[in-house]
Amino acid sequence: MANGHTRMFIKQFLTNTSTTGAIAPSSDELAQQMIAFAAPGDNAVIAEFGPGTGVFTNRIIESLRPGQHFFAIEVNDDFAAALLKRFPGLHLHNGCASTVADCCRLEQVDRVDCVISGLPWAIFPDDLQHKILAAMIEVMPPGGTFVTFAYLQGLVMPAGRRFKHNLKQYFSHVENSGVIWKNLPPAIIYRCVK
Repeated sequence: MANGHTRMFIKQFLTNTSTTGAIAPSSDELAQQMIAFAAPGDNAVIAEFGPGTGVFTNRIIESLRPGQHFFAIEVNDDFAAALLKRFPGLHLHNGCASTVADCCRLEQVDRVDCVISGLPWAIFPDDLQHKILAAMIEVMPPGGTFVTFAYLQGLVMPAGRRFKHNLKQYFSHVENSGVIWKNLPPAIIYRCVK
């Protein structure tokens, strides 16, 4: 199955460069640490932005507790179809993460307590970053958390520095993990609190 996910990622990376920012799926090690860093509380509403082939999705589903509500938003049609096949019953919305408020209405929830994101933020233009971050903040209560990752080599690039600057504009607290070396390429995790 992993080979199928990698092939799909390579295809999407080559054909959909504006929405796919990696040549391979995230590692299970990164997924485990993302969920641990997010630490959603009891009765939390959890949203995943950009699930791709479902590496984080799988870990989120495994960690769900009674009372928690989970849905995902994926803009790529091929990834969305594969996710629904892999996770029957997944609450999946095929569209841009900036439509999170509409997704909340469809899910019949009034907030999102925790967002776990696999979106390729560094390849997004500044206006799209702001559009998605503003939409997320709009549905997030005080104390809500946003967890995403960045590739180590991208942190020093202008796009990576711009994204970190944007995070500090929207969130009262931004911290990052140590380097997750068991990922291709190595990555760090951002944990942001509204």
